[in-house]
Amino acid sequence: MAGAAHGRCSESRLTMAALADWLTLAPTLVFIGIIALLLLVIWSIKRHRSPKLKIESGDSIGDLVPSLAGLTLGTAVAGNSVELLHNGAFFDVLIAAIANAEKSVHFETFLWQEGQLGQRMAEALAERAQAGKKVRVLLDATGSKKIGKGERQLMEAAGCRVVFFHKKSIYNIGVMNDRDHRKLVVIDGREAFVGGHCIVDSWLGDAEDGQHFADLSVRLRGPIVHSVQAAFSENWGGQTGELFLGNAVFPELAPAGEVTIHAAYAKPEGSAPAVKILHHTVICVAKKRIWIQNPYFIPEPEAIDALGAAVQRGVDVRVMMPSTGGSDNPMVQHAGHRNFEKLLKCGVRLFEYPHTLLHQKVMTIDGVWSAIGSSNFDDRSFDTNDEITLGIHDAALAGQLDAVFEKYAPRCKEIELKAWQNRGLWHKFKDNAFYMINEVL
Repeated sequence: MAGAAHGRCSESRLTMAALADWLTLAPTLVFIGIIALLLLVIWSIKRHRSPKLKIESGDSIGDLVPSLAGLTLGTAVAGNSVELLHNGAFFDVLIAAIANAEKSVHFETFLWQEGQLGQRMAEALAERAQAGKKVRVLLDATGSKKIGKGERQLMEAAGCRVVFFHKKSIYNIGVMNDRDHRKLVVIDGREAFVGGHCIVDSWLGDAEDGQHFADLSVRLRGPIVHSVQAAFSENWGGQTGELFLGNAVFPELAPAGEVTIHAAYAKPEGSAPAVKILHHTVICVAKKRIWIQNPYFIPEPEAIDALGAAVQRGVDVRVMMPSTGGSDNPMVQHAGHRNFEKLLKCGVRLFEYPHTLLHQKVMTIDGVWSAIGSSNFDDRSFDTNDEITLGIHDAALAGQLDAVFEKYAPRCKEIELKAWQNRGLWHKFKDNAFYMINEVL
């Protein structure tokens, strides 16, 4: 009997110990469950269907400009002028334009790092604020975390309002992965700049060595400036609650040229973002040529199929990008490599530039229509980031952009299928490993 009682006591102690262990573990399990539920809710809110890339149209892309604008929640606007600006010379033009601002300067960028260029830009913006002009500066909190304290203090002391997009905060937990990747400036509501340039010293110079990057932006005048101002207003209002109006920011704009432009930047809930629809749609309607220049080229499977279908109907499809040695982020290049074999088999020609980062985000269609802006050709830009891309119907600009392609092509290495299939196992491993996380790179 004593032995039986002792056994029951031991069993009871084991049961109590197991219960205590469970009670200790329960809060952790509940916490993990809550996090998993929150992630599911966030994913459910943000998910959308990718556009089906099986569009059939006999119309030229010029005739389809109103359709492209409408599909991307914009309006095709006539009467504009466009000036293409290359490499570090862009900043000389931009800073001179800021110095001439009479009423307002709106500045939005992803990447700002302390340095010579940051100081120049801060001084230009601060000078206008000191002169009594309204200066609003919107910086991505992640991309611009290395802005110099002195540069920020200089602007704020002068009267610039400096705001950071999606700062680390419990209030932003659901949108922390969403970054403001736009690069735009609007001056007096009459003149705008859009492109890929960042406020980092690497963007100075003329892409003459591995330390200085290549990039393209455009200077705009005419009614399209209202669309770029609207894009700035979207994120400024979202971060500050401030709405601005009046002639200082939305003046009446007379025609300034003969170019038709539309801006894609909206991200409607439950539907694919406008930049994704735009890039994917024009692939399907191209009849002669698709030339892409992009630093981070990681097309989705349906986009690869659409590019292959374009080749089959006689379209000349070429893509230029930096190599892993020329890139500022070799992991992204490796992720893009994962689908090179399929692209090559589809007939797409691929060119890698090893000498420096080619950062321009450009696509021309049939020598008459161009896309230029902040969007990379990858999931992060198409599905997550806030971006802006201009669709520009102008053969002259398309010719200039194709000339940039032809300028860098002789120093590129064109990827050949057989040689690519024989690349080393370590290279292949990195390609596949980094592709698995390409959406967060």
